[in-house]
Amino acid sequence: MPSWQHHQLLTTHAIARSLPLSSQQFREFAGENQRISQKMVELTPEEKKTLITRNLQETLGEDKLTKVLKERDLKIYWGTATTGKPHVAYFVPMSKIADFLKAGCEVTILFADLHAYLDNMKAPWSLLELRTQYYEQVIKAMLSSIGVPLEKLKFVKGSDYQLSKEYTLDVYKLSSVVTQHDAKKAGAEVVKQVEYPLLSGLLYPGLQALDEEYLKVDAQFGGVDQRKIFTFSEKYLPQLGYEKRIHFMNPMALPLAVPGLAGGKMSSSEEDSKIDLLDSPANVKKKLKKAFCEPGNIADNGLLSFVKHVLFSLFKEGEGFEVCREAEHGGNVTFLKYEELEQYYAADKLHPGDLKATVEKYINRLLEPIRKIFETPALQKLSAAAYPPPAKVKAGAAPAAGADEDAPHRLDIRVGKVIEVARHPDADTLYVLKIDLAEAQPRTIISGLVKFVPEQELEQRLVAVLCNLKPSKMRGILSEGMVLCTSNADHTIVEPIVVPEKAAAGSRLAFEGYSGTPDEQLNPKKKVWEKLSVDLKTNSEGLAVWKDNFLLTPEGEKLSSKLANCAIK
Repeated sequence: MPSWQHHQLLTTHAIARSLPLSSQQFREFAGENQRISQKMVELTPEEKKTLITRNLQETLGEDKLTKVLKERDLKIYWGTATTGKPHVAYFVPMSKIADFLKAGCEVTILFADLHAYLDNMKAPWSLLELRTQYYEQVIKAMLSSIGVPLEKLKFVKGSDYQLSKEYTLDVYKLSSVVTQHDAKKAGAEVVKQVEYPLLSGLLYPGLQALDEEYLKVDAQFGGVDQRKIFTFSEKYLPQLGYEKRIHFMNPMALPLAVPGLAGGKMSSSEEDSKIDLLDSPANVKKKLKKAFCEPGNIADNGLLSFVKHVLFSLFKEGEGFEVCREAEHGGNVTFLKYEELEQYYAADKLHPGDLKATVEKYINRLLEPIRKIFETPALQKLSAAAYPPPAKVKAGAAPAAGADEDAPHRLDIRVGKVIEVARHPDADTLYVLKIDLAEAQPRTIISGLVKFVPEQELEQRLVAVLCNLKPSKMRGILSEGMVLCTSNADHTIVEPIVVPEKAAAGSRLAFEGYSGTPDEQLNPKKKVWEKLSVDLKTNSEGLAVWKDNFLLTPEGEKLSSKLANCAIK
């Protein structure tokens, strides 16, 4: 085993088990950190600035950055709301944090637990503490996985200071000068947008601005989607007598997209859109196999984004992106610069399958130390408690404590694209539809729309599909779901729900205000669909709702129908 891997393994296991390193191991660890520190001291302010700003999309306050670096090391914070499980895209900010540390910066990682609750209650209050603990463990494991020393890192929980008298008073002061328009605008790219926003979402940007002052930092780091919050902070902190901070912006979370989310960002709430940090090698292979990776396409390619923003920032001098191929397919090739790889791929000299196989190799190298850390019983227990398994009620069993049997998040409703329409050979009123749901194979779904919708209107149409009904045979053909439609009272008019044109096949639809994982399969004996469908309808404007909560795409667009005030079945 190479020495750096040996050191990495010792360090990660020590963190995971909270055990001290042996004397010899500690001396090795301290010696390496000392060498790293010496390298930091040798960097000039200009070299530090280059390291701090490389691969960023934008920096606000560059003059101030230059001034601070001439005087001392920079103090930076990065905050993350403790909502969904961190996934492989988190290596993007982690690799940038590694740059900050190499440049000698003092870095604070804020676990924004109150923010997680304020953002439309994405994290239930009862799970906030557990999720914060999970985030701390997994982020430490990620940093150790990429060989980042932790002695200049500080971890802070938002609720440890955001409930203080002083902070609360500043929230009130801020609310007296901030307009509702500015608060809503600042959170537009970050806070979940709904027609009737909760007051909590309007507080979110102000709290993030105040964090800069209460964490006593020079700069805040985030994605470019945070830009409006950053400019909000620059405008309003001085009105409270506080200093304007520097802001660093990464490109948006990389779009390692599978079919249905091609070009969209990786999402914790969309299981098929992300690679989990604890995914097995088999799951990594399965997800990458389905990832969107068009030959020659470098503009909308999540795999290349990952290579650029993570792998190349972690490679040591002389290391490169090594693609292993059979001789008849071009043989092995190593790229020492990302630009070389991008040009090579754009020229169709690298097959998508070879790119996927190589990225798979590097992802598994990053994930293996994390998997090993989370093999410990204590961390397995923490993971299960912070992110309870899907609400799946077995026949004859009672629901889990706190589970809401009548909540619509249990319905797995996805956007599908009809790619084939045929008449059922044994039933004049039924269509046999082939529907693309961004799965390995299109689903066969039987629909009774023959009397209501001509074949040509269904072909290539986007539809809303209930995907977790138990498959059942209809006149001898297995149906694997149901196309959701509206119908008038006497069932003389039936229309499929209208899906926004920009929605991608395979993306999951959700009801406003309800988060959670759908049941793997609805239990027919429990009549879950029958109970929930009673309140599923269109409102007076023809918008699809469940108890007045809109049915939304991941982008927040509403689904509708030509029929108002009608049931959806």
